[in-house]
Amino acid sequence: MNSANLIVSATSLVAVAILALAGLRGWQGWLKLKLRELEMHRPEIEGGAGSGAARIEIADLKERIRKLEAIAAGVDL
Repeated sequence: MNSANLIVSATSLVAVAILALAGLRGWQGWLKLKLRELEMHRPEIEGGAGSGAARIEIADLKERIRKLEAIAAGVDL
């Protein structure tokens, strides 16, 4: 009786471990998939810059526009 319970317990433990590892591997695969989706849909500007560089580039473009408007208005910078 004791050895039968031990065999059932050990088999159950191995089955739970296998299921946990399979679930973990599936979860990691799903996370990799979502990371790829995010990388594919990342908004980029003309030069291929990311969001941090995009802010700097937008600020630079705004400064250029301000200078061009000043030149058009005849104001000396």
